[in-house]
Order: sequence, then C-alpha cells, then structure tokens
Amino acid sequence: MNTTELFLIAMTIILGAPYLVWRVLRTDYWAPLVVVQILAGIALGPGVLGRMFPDYYATVFAPPVVAALNGIAWWAVMVFVWIAGIELDLREVWRQRRECGTTAALALGAPLVTGCLAALGLLAWRDGWMGETAATWQFVLGIGMACAVTALPILILLLEKLGILREPLGQRVLRYASLDDLAIWAVLAVILLDWKRVGHQVAFLAVFALAAVVFRRIMVRLRESDRYLTGLVWLAACGYGADWCGLHFMVGAFLAGAVMDRDWFRLEGLDALRHNVLLTVMPVYFLSTGLRTNWALGGAAVFIAAGVLLVASVAGKLAGVGLAGRLLGWKPGDAWTIGWLLQTKALIMIIFVNVLLDRHLITSETFTALLLMAVASTMLTVPIVAPRLKRP
Repeated sequence: MNTTELFLIAMTIILGAPYLVWRVLRTDYWAPLVVVQILAGIALGPGVLGRMFPDYYATVFAPPVVAALNGIAWWAVMVFVWIAGIELDLREVWRQRRECGTTAALALGAPLVTGCLAALGLLAWRDGWMGETAATWQFVLGIGMACAVTALPILILLLEKLGILREPLGQRVLRYASLDDLAIWAVLAVILLDWKRVGHQVAFLAVFALAAVVFRRIMVRLRESDRYLTGLVWLAACGYGADWCGLHFMVGAFLAGAVMDRDWFRLEGLDALRHNVLLTVMPVYFLSTGLRTNWALGGAAVFIAAGVLLVASVAGKLAGVGLAGRLLGWKPGDAWTIGWLLQTKALIMIIFVNVLLDRHLITSETFTALLLMAVASTMLTVPIVAPRLKRP
C-alpha cells in the first residue's frame, strides 16, 4: 500500500475507534468523547498497540504517515489554543478583580506548591523522570504547573454539558480559569527562556507588541467573516515568530488569540469553530500524543507517579479554592464545586507537557504519568459535580 492509503487507514482508525467506544459503552457521563479520544490515542500508541501488534503498528503508522499526521496535529492544536486565547475575557475579570485575583491566585498557587513537592519526591525516588536538557528548577516548576493547570476549553465543554455555562456559577468559574490560563503561558515562557537566545526572544516580543497594535486596528475595520481568515494568518505568523525565537509555537498561538477581542465574533460562531476543530482534527493530535507515551521505567512506576501527581493536583486545588472561599465568604459548598470544576485538565495540560517533552525538559515516562493524571482528574469532574448541582 502507498502512503496515501496508509494515511486514510490511520484516519479511519483515529476517528472511528473512539467514537464507537463512546457510543457503544455510553461513556459520556464519566468520560466525554474528548477524554475517550485521548485514551484512544494512548491505546493506539507504541505502549499498547505497538506491543500487541508490532508489525501492524509499524505498517500503518509508518514514518511518512506519522509525519503527515503530525502536520495536522500541529495546526489543530494551534487553532485550539488560539481560540482559548480569544475566549479570555479580561475586562470582566478586571471588574471583579478582588474576587477573581484572590481565587485565581490560590487556585493556582496551592496546587503549584503541592505539584512542585511531588516533583521533588519523584526526583528523590528514582532517576529517569527529568529530561536531559532540564535544570532542576525547570523540571520542578514544569511539573508543579502541570498540576495547577485548568483547561479552559475543556472546562467550557463540561460547563455546557452540566447546563451552567451561561449561569452565574459557570461565569464565575470561567473568570477564575481565565486568569489561571493566562498564568500558564507566562510560566511556560519563563521555563523556556533561553539565555543564549534571549536577544531573539526580546526582539520577537517587541515586534509582536507593535504588530498587535496594527493588527487590532485592521481587525476592527473588517467584517466578521474576514476576521476569521485574517486571524488565522496572524496565528501562523505568531506561531512562526515564537518558535523561531525559542519560545515554542504554542506560546505564539496563545499570544495570537489573547490580543484579539472576543466581542469581534459571535459566541455561536466561536463555539461552532471550537466544536468543529475538536470533531475534525483534534483527534489526530490525541493520537500524536499517544505516540509519545512510554512505559520504559515499568508500568508500575509510571502508574505510581501518576497517582502521586493526581493526589498533589486534587488536594492542592481543593485546598486553594477552599481557602479562597473562606476569605471571600462564599456560600457553603461553593468551594467544593468550584474546586472540582477548576480541576479539569485534559487538553491544555497535555499541550503544556507536550511542550516540555519537545524541549527535553521531561522524559517520555514523566509525560505518560502526567497524561494519565490529566485524564483521571478530568474524568472525575462530572461525576462529582453533577450530583451537587441537582441538590436544591
């Protein structure tokens, strides 16, 4: 078979297998389709399918096919992060800055601390977790931030599923998550700061700031239909600039969206674009993520690490939000509900740790443990929150 035929076979598996599992097993309550797709990516990777059927795996996922899939995955995740940047509503956050600032700081800071402690524990336990180019502080801060992440796009999907996206509670949670989402990319930029290329990075940020002013003036003069295509051109240019200077194209993708106003687009249009990206191309990204999973340290060690990181993440997030609730005088039970909603990780954390893996700051074993932690924490959200929302 030629490369085109193998590519289409791979796409059939990538799109079909998760959908069949999701529909046949009716997993939507505890594992939405996006979570099933992530798990399918792991199952289709070298650690599961590659071990069970090595010849078949080597044939279907041959290097030319993987290269084609990676190209789709890069663009898919860039568009997804770009949309997340657009959806940041910092003006509303500023209007309620005391509550939002306090909650976001504690919701991010507490799991960051517990995650850093877990990272230090992994380093003390055994070798094989830290990447070959990482300084200890980069590894520890990266793991800590992975435990603190809230995935804004997936949070929106779960809030829609729970029927509270446009309700006061849902809007509160989105404001808190928006600040944390901003902090994630700022911390990633610090972790990736390369003193050998700092001149390039400063130059990129300076040019980006000037270009953003011009870009915004152009965008306000365009029709909405033209803004989408112009925004995608802007996205590609920003991604290139960020990758050229060593900050990674994901940082550029987020910056490209963050300087755009959500009011330039109808909410229905942005929602439709996000859903279409998730439906048509993001499953390829999940597969490319699964191809990176590795169990070389032994399945037990990876699962133990995932469990430790899950406990650090959940305990830190609930403790931080609980303290915020006490300081701000929330109603009883609000902190627990909000804490679990902000625990949603999945995509953004996976994107975050993919960048760490690309830069060799973590090993593929650490990546696998973090991936398992992200999936588990996201799967816990709806079963824990939904019964509480039904109470009078």
